[in-house]
Amino acid sequence: MSDATDRPPIKACVFDAYGTLFDVHSAVNSLAEKVGPRHAELSATWRKKQLEYTWLRSLMNRYEDFWQVTGDALDYAMDECGLSDNALHADLMHAYLSLKPFPEVKAVLTLLKRSGIPTAILTNGSPAMIDAAVNSAGLNDVIDHNLSVHELNLYKPDNRVYQLAVDALGISAQSISFQSSNAWDASGAAAFGMQVVWINRYSQPPERLPGKPVAIFDNLSGLPGLVGVC
Repeated sequence: MSDATDRPPIKACVFDAYGTLFDVHSAVNSLAEKVGPRHAELSATWRKKQLEYTWLRSLMNRYEDFWQVTGDALDYAMDECGLSDNALHADLMHAYLSLKPFPEVKAVLTLLKRSGIPTAILTNGSPAMIDAAVNSAGLNDVIDHNLSVHELNLYKPDNRVYQLAVDALGISAQSISFQSSNAWDASGAAAFGMQVVWINRYSQPPERLPGKPVAIFDNLSGLPGLVGVC
């Protein structure tokens, strides 16, 4: 992690969505009784395959939007857990459109907004998915831009994805604070040149990848102080 005196001042804050602002496991948790005793396993496998499919599709140059990828990942997870229930599949997909935000999210975004710092979401999610999540969480008034990889037909951590935020905000990568709970995403953004805060919600070890965060927090509450907002 670099010394703060070596870094340009932050002019905007950009956030990953899934796992950073929104709890990806809240979809299965909301239907845990219907899913049954393997609900935690189902949720973990669903998330794992969702991410794997984005990386693999990018490598194969076979893009499908995140809604399709999410559905395919759920198909796999349900199959692995011995679940065959089309109605449950539909219910889980619907629940993914209204994931719960983490407890500190609204307060942190509100403080940034009141302090005049532009905010954006930069996500693998399709436009319809992220719009639904933001609406459900009541974050419309504290997010200035919802940026999706969909316009590029590729996924993080491709450099072109992070360039979307630079272009939308009209500032340099070095002046953007990028927050992600996904260590691989944090590495990608840092390697691109952003000032990255890794939100390590689950006490994971660091990845052995290019790009290092300027700070590591277990939630977003420390962000305002880091960027000079009190």
